[in-house]
Amino acid sequence: MAIRLYKPTTPGRRGGSVIDYKAELTTDKPEKTLCKRIKKHGGRNHHGKTTVRFRGGGARRIYRIIDFKRNKDDMQAKVLTIEYDPNRNCFISLVQYEDGEKRYILSPNGIKVGESIESGASVEPKIGNTMPLSGIPVGVEIHNIEMTAGQGGKLVRSAGGVARLMAKEGDWATIILPSGEMRMVRKECRATIGQLSNGDYQHVNIGKAGRKRHMGIRPHVRGKAMNPVAHPMGGGEGRSNGGRHPCSPTGKPAKGGKTRSPRNTNNKRIIRRRKNKRNGQLVL
Repeated sequence: MAIRLYKPTTPGRRGGSVIDYKAELTTDKPEKTLCKRIKKHGGRNHHGKTTVRFRGGGARRIYRIIDFKRNKDDMQAKVLTIEYDPNRNCFISLVQYEDGEKRYILSPNGIKVGESIESGASVEPKIGNTMPLSGIPVGVEIHNIEMTAGQGGKLVRSAGGVARLMAKEGDWATIILPSGEMRMVRKECRATIGQLSNGDYQHVNIGKAGRKRHMGIRPHVRGKAMNPVAHPMGGGEGRSNGGRHPCSPTGKPAKGGKTRSPRNTNNKRIIRRRKNKRNGQLVL
C-alpha cells in the first residue's frame, strides 16, 4: 500500500498525505444487507453527560457488521471484495460461504479477491483462515485473537496489527502482542492467521485541522489553559506549568501513573508488561 502526496497548492496540501486506495480496494459500494446506521453521541452517555471530551461533528458513517467470531466452521468462503471501512483503520473483506451467506471480515495483508478461506479446528494454517490456538503452529503471525472462547476477537484488530504465537503449554498459549506485552490465552481461543492490512496507515500525515474535524475530533484544550473550576491544572497568576503531575479533569494521572485496577483478573495472565514507545519504536 502506497502513500499518496499532492502538489503543495495550499499549506494543508503541502503537509498532508493520504493512502492510495485504488491500489488495493476493489469496490466503493458496501453490502447493504450488512450495513446499519449509527447515531452520533458527541462523546455523551445516555444521561447526556460528556464522558469523552472533544468529540462531535464529523462525516456521517454507515456501520459495517463485522464477523469477529468466525464461527462458520468447515465451510469454505470466497473473497468477493476488499473494501474501505470508515469505522476502523484496516480494510475489510466481503466473503461468501458455500451456502450463500455473506459476511464481512477484517482483511489480512496479502489476501486477494477470488481466494478461499475457512474456519475450524482442522483447517490449514494459511493467511485468512481462523482456528483455535491449539492448532496453530508456534511462531506463526496471528491477529483478531479471542480472550474468551466463543466471545469473538478482541486483541490485534487495527491496521498493520500482528501478534506472534510463542509457546503452548498445558491449556494455555503464550502470545506477544504488538505493544510488546507477553500474555497467556486459553488454547481453545481462536485467532486468524496473518497480518492485518493497511500497514502504511501510521505513516499518513493529517496535514490540516479540517481533516480531524471530518473524523469527529474537536480541538483539544490544555488543562493549564483553563480556570481552576474546570481543571485541576487550571488557574495561577500568569503562565504556570500546572503545579502538579499531568492529570485529567477528574484528577486521574495522564502520563505514567498506574490506573489499571489490581483486581482485574486479566492481570494474572500477563507474563511481561507492554513496553514504552519512543518515536514509534519499542523501548526495552
